[in-house]
Amino acid sequence: MKKILSAILAGTMMCSMAIGFAGCGGSGEASKTETTAPAETKAVSTADSATKDSANKGENGELHMATNAFFEPYEYYENDKIVGIDAEIAEAICDKLGYTLVIDDMDFDSIITAVQSGKADFGMAGMTVTEERKQAIDFTDTYTNAVQVIIVKEGSDKVKTKDDLKTAVIGVQMGTTGDIYVSDYEADGATIERFNKGADAVLALAQGKVDAVVIDNEPAKAFVAQNEGLVILDEPFENEEYAICVAKGSELTEKINGALAALKEEGKVDEIINKYIKA
Repeated sequence: MKKILSAILAGTMMCSMAIGFAGCGGSGEASKTETTAPAETKAVSTADSATKDSANKGENGELHMATNAFFEPYEYYENDKIVGIDAEIAEAICDKLGYTLVIDDMDFDSIITAVQSGKADFGMAGMTVTEERKQAIDFTDTYTNAVQVIIVKEGSDKVKTKDDLKTAVIGVQMGTTGDIYVSDYEADGATIERFNKGADAVLALAQGKVDAVVIDNEPAKAFVAQNEGLVILDEPFENEEYAICVAKGSELTEKINGALAALKEEGKVDEIINKYIKA
């Protein structure tokens, strides 16, 4: 019995040595198994996003989307995740193109700069197509239409129509089309108060620090629902189209347009919009 046990132990030691040599050997390579992760949405801070470079997208399969996540229902936080119309459409586009979506949250007026510098691959934040912006970046095909509206305090005597803005104190989110549109009113005597977030402009209205706020209709509905005593004027302020911004001459423009066209044809874009905006 002792001899048998000794033989077994000797055999085991030889096997262990053989395995050890195989693990350290230089003549062969270990086999690699690659898996493709499903598209996912990750929110990162502005400070983190500043370290990203879109040149990495070819290596790690990521596309970085610059946004301002305080524009419900287009982009906003649900717990620690950024959700909304733009977030879902962007994820569907990235899925079509075979990339993982990473969302970089920043001030709205930093988005175009981030796209120009390559810190972000594209920008999507309820962004209106304007001739002024076209001078700095390119736009994809539009994916939805929007309306700028005016929020006032219920029963306001100061602002009852669009024309009354010419002599009012107007609150806007800095860098938005609302900001661009009302800038023309400064020559007529209007005072423009600019805020980093639309919510801050609405808070100023509720506190009586501004007479009106000009903002997109859908976020306006959410703000009015959350703040008693505020109403939206019946008269629209401006009609506009939303699109995705990319760097001048970027190859992404054609790729995104192709994916967007397919998603429209499939009814996916309407499905996402209807999910957040009820008829």
